[in-house]
Amino acid sequence: MRKPSILKERGGQLWQDFLDQEQLSETQAQQFEQFLLMLLEWSEKINLTTITNLKSIIAYHFQDSLSLAHATDLQKVSTIADVGTGGGFPGIPLKIKYPHLRVILIEVKHKRRVFLEEVIHKLKLENIEIYPNDWRTFLRKTEEDVDIICARASLQPAELMRMFKPASPYKNATLVYWAAKDWEPDTKEQPFYTKTFDYNVGRRKRKLIFFNNVARQ
Repeated sequence: MRKPSILKERGGQLWQDFLDQEQLSETQAQQFEQFLLMLLEWSEKINLTTITNLKSIIAYHFQDSLSLAHATDLQKVSTIADVGTGGGFPGIPLKIKYPHLRVILIEVKHKRRVFLEEVIHKLKLENIEIYPNDWRTFLRKTEEDVDIICARASLQPAELMRMFKPASPYKNATLVYWAAKDWEPDTKEQPFYTKTFDYNVGRRKRKLIFFNNVARQ
């Protein structure tokens, strides 16, 4: 007999609503549950997140990460890179929901990488890797075949625009930036800005900002 869900017992309808809304399989539901429990456990030891209640984790970590799927068809995407992933957001929720994705988690802090390695192992995630250096080193030293580069609560867009330099191997990838509702592109960002996707998560209004070299053509 399968062990009953701890979160379903504690969170009741709240947890079940999340599973139903995202149309998660039983395996995916178990992965999200294990991920959440590990996030809470490790946050007591290292700086992973200040969000520690079930409702907020579901909204501001899980659903906020998965919002990308409402803005673009991830079934047509092969590889994403997650800049400054921290506790694994948005990369790990996207990997759980869309197991076909190859995911590169970019994280410089050692303790967070140890946590991410443990999550990958415990959740039995495949085709996911951790890049242990910073964003600029990633741009200089790697040439991965990446479709989308994600940045959620990590670097500012002006720094991320480096990926569109003519010599960058990532100049033809799409950049998606998680932003507050009042965000507007500045003069450095405007040439690459392509579209905005507005959405609500929890009690917050948010935006996904899409950048691409196509905007300059």
